[in-house]
Amino acid sequence: GTRARLTASGCRVGHDRARHPVTLWRVAPARTYRRGMRISDVVRHKGGDVITVRTDASVTELLSLLSEHRIGAVVVSDDGETVHGIVSERDIVRHLHTDGAALLDAPVHQIMTSEVHTCVPEDSLDDLESAMTEKRFRHVPVLSDGKLVAIVSIGDVVKNRIGDLQAERDQLRTYIQS
Repeated sequence: GTRARLTASGCRVGHDRARHPVTLWRVAPARTYRRGMRISDVVRHKGGDVITVRTDASVTELLSLLSEHRIGAVVVSDDGETVHGIVSERDIVRHLHTDGAALLDAPVHQIMTSEVHTCVPEDSLDDLESAMTEKRFRHVPVLSDGKLVAIVSIGDVVKNRIGDLQAERDQLRTYIQS
C-alpha cells in the first residue's frame, strides 16, 4: 500500500508501491456561520461511482476511459481505493504538446498530477467550492478512512449552487406574493 505521513500543514505525503511520489492535500475548512451542505449530501445525490485507471495503463487506455464515460478526469489508483494521482484532459493536452504522439504509448504515471487535493464526506461544500475556485482545480477525490469513495467535480458544485439560488428565489417570490 501507500506509506504516508501527515504533515503539520494537513498534507498527506508518501510513496506508492511503484515509488511514485504522492501528495494528498486536504481541503482546509473555512469558518462558516451557517451549516450548509456537506460533501456527503452531494455524493448521496450523484452517486459514488469513481472511474480509476492504473498507474501503468497507457495514455491511449486513459483516453478510451475518458471517452467511454464522458468525463474530464480520472483518479489514478492501482487498487481502486488508494489515490496515486489524478489525470485530466488538460494534462493530456499539455503533454501531447511537448511529447508528441509518443505520449499515447506512455504510462499514465508519467503525466498524472501527483499533488491531489482531497476531501472527506463531512467537509462543507462551501469550503470545497472556495478551495476549488481559489486553487483552480476541477476534480476532488473524496476519501473515507483514507480510501477513495467518490469524486466531486466543479460541475457538481455549480449544480448545487444553482439549486440553492433557485430555492432562495422561490422563497422570495412566495414571501413577496403573500
